[in-house]
Amino acid sequence: MMDITSLIFYLFAGVSVASAFMVIAARNPVYSVLFLILTFFNAAGLFVLMGAEFLALILVVVYVGAVAVLFLFVVMMLDIDFAELREGFLQYLPIGATVGIILLIELIMVLASTQFSDVAALPSASPEGMTNTMALGRVLYTDHIFFFQTAGAILLVAMIGAIVLTLEKGPAPKKQNIAKQNARTKKDGVALVDVKPGQGL
Repeated sequence: MMDITSLIFYLFAGVSVASAFMVIAARNPVYSVLFLILTFFNAAGLFVLMGAEFLALILVVVYVGAVAVLFLFVVMMLDIDFAELREGFLQYLPIGATVGIILLIELIMVLASTQFSDVAALPSASPEGMTNTMALGRVLYTDHIFFFQTAGAILLVAMIGAIVLTLEKGPAPKKQNIAKQNARTKKDGVALVDVKPGQGL
């Protein structure tokens, strides 16, 4: 008989799979982003059950709080003609169906070779006597410090490259005048206009 931990695990896992399917099945892209946020929350719950509370917090703060919300704002603000995007759907249907069938066969093979056991009996995500955050810090900043710093340098170069590519060029590019901005006064920045009733500006 399963205990409460196993029941919570299967609840989080079932909702995660269902909401992940709805991400690609929903017709409205706003609903897809909301289902994606639900998937992230349930995946965070699974991380907590495995003892990886730091990864769960990062998943909620970074992906839900930044990435998914950014997707939602982009989808809502951009005027995208989704009917036009779906016009070429049928020509990619055979390839998509083939990939989907292959993934389904792989999932069935994995489930067939897996014995469903008590989730509480699974090994902890952290070494004995050490929290999940301490274990991740030791791995990142001790065992793989050079790879971690190299990844940070690559991301820094990519950020600088994106800024350089989007930099406005021309005979009179817009630039900031720091001295002029610091010298602004209230009189220069605020204009009080007395608008009479029934009249516009």
